[in-house]
Amino acid sequence: MSTPVPGQEDFDQQGRTFRLEVLRAVPAGFIDTAATTFAIFFAIQVFDMHWAVKAAMLSAGSMGLLCSLFIVQIARRLGRPVNALAAFIWLLSFIGFAIAAMAGDDARLYFAGCFIAFTFLGMSSPLTSQIYRKHYSSHSRGRLFSKTAMMRASAAGLIAWLVGIWLNSRENDFSALFWGYAVACLVMAGCVLFMAPVVLRKTLRLQWFDAFRHVSDDAPFRKLLTVWMVFGMGNLISFALFVEYISNPVYGYGYEAKNVGIITGTVPMAAFIVFVVPWGTIFDRLPFYSVRALVNVFFILGILIYFLCSGFMALCIGIGFHGVARAGGNILWTLWVTKFADSDKVVEYMSVHTFLTGARGVIAPFLAFMLATYASPTWVACISASLVFLSTLALVPEILEEHRGRLAREE
Repeated sequence: MSTPVPGQEDFDQQGRTFRLEVLRAVPAGFIDTAATTFAIFFAIQVFDMHWAVKAAMLSAGSMGLLCSLFIVQIARRLGRPVNALAAFIWLLSFIGFAIAAMAGDDARLYFAGCFIAFTFLGMSSPLTSQIYRKHYSSHSRGRLFSKTAMMRASAAGLIAWLVGIWLNSRENDFSALFWGYAVACLVMAGCVLFMAPVVLRKTLRLQWFDAFRHVSDDAPFRKLLTVWMVFGMGNLISFALFVEYISNPVYGYGYEAKNVGIITGTVPMAAFIVFVVPWGTIFDRLPFYSVRALVNVFFILGILIYFLCSGFMALCIGIGFHGVARAGGNILWTLWVTKFADSDKVVEYMSVHTFLTGARGVIAPFLAFMLATYASPTWVACISASLVFLSTLALVPEILEEHRGRLAREE
């Protein structure tokens, strides 16, 4: 009988999880086109919804992030694998998309279905982060995650372009598309169930806000949450208006599904595809705070060019810079807690992070649409870029400390 090689089981588990994540990336990328482009496009072009309703739809995913804090505590109390809970959440998203697919010309039913689907999709983020922390080694986590993120973005970019062309020939009939989103949720659920189970330490009672104890105990974590709140509010304010700005004729463009899909789906995802693996390598090798600041520079450029310059090409360049930033930001958002938290606490740190992301994500779309309605998208861009810049300035002491530490190690 052969002797097991030390670490071989962990290596095999990592490979299995990676292969299933590559498979899951395709339906996940498909679903991303709903959240970033087509759900709000139909709200504008088909239902002509009020700005407050559109803002509420955009806030649904953030509402799910808010609820994710409690999902983590439920997972601890039940003592069940986070895989099973994530699969159950995606099953509920399937139901939401199915409701939207059957909405017909009923705007209320369409809104309800989308809100349900996006809310539950947002709940799964800390659960998947715990799977990455358990199954991926610290030396390869960023690289492996970036490769699956590249697959996800590839699927999203290609599908956004194809769906845009397809919808133009169907006069924006969205039913079949949303049935596709529903099936994609089931495929994602199947993938996560085939991964090796990840079980959290079981608790004897529910402590809904227990994870927030880390905010008072961990000073670097506390500061990063504050900085991320300022940055995230700025970025989400502009992000909420990307589709609205080019599809609503009141702002001067009024593009149809094909151009909207290309600008808000294909172009940023193409940039994401090209840059996500390099960002993953940078995340593994370079100091964290410096990487955060560099990503912010690309966000600022993308926001200002998209809203302050005019023409199709300027929109593509601006959203392209935003796609580059989104590639790095996606890795940072998902994996940064793995650099600060112990193995068993990753899900708790992440749940606090996602809760606060949800809080600003619920508020930001309403602020964005109010500013766009009563001022202009130009004001939105300036406010958004200023908040991102301020969050970067707040990291200067940490960046300088990283630089001094690197110089000391080289001496």
